[in-house]
Amino acid sequence: MILIEPLLKEQWKAIAPFLTISNEQEYDEAVERLSVLLDEVEDDESHPLYSLLDTLGILIEAYDNEHYPLPNCQGRDALIYLMEEHSLSQSDLLEVGSQGVVSEILNGKRQLNVRQIKILAERFQVSPATFFD
Repeated sequence: MILIEPLLKEQWKAIAPFLTISNEQEYDEAVERLSVLLDEVEDDESHPLYSLLDTLGILIEAYDNEHYPLPNCQGRDALIYLMEEHSLSQSDLLEVGSQGVVSEILNGKRQLNVRQIKILAERFQVSPATFFD
């Protein structure tokens, strides 16, 4: 039998609010937290909060899927939709990368990285979770 360490039980009280999304207010707070984390962590995989960034993205995505289900939509699908809605071409997204990089993302040959997700979320004023696969 594995015992839960008393220290972990004590620390969980402080950590749980960061990893719990059960209503719209907690969802909004989590999205804001993700945005702040993206600013701080960027794409530095060695940053001590990098795994929190990833975990929070997964939790937000799970809440979205449960409360606002979309048909099999990936980050690139959201990008394609937003580009169409804003009448943008690949060359209009130079801040994401070259036209070739954007083309690879749109064709599923390349994944969006954290830096690109941050840029796109700010540009389109959507949650960064929109672009997580």
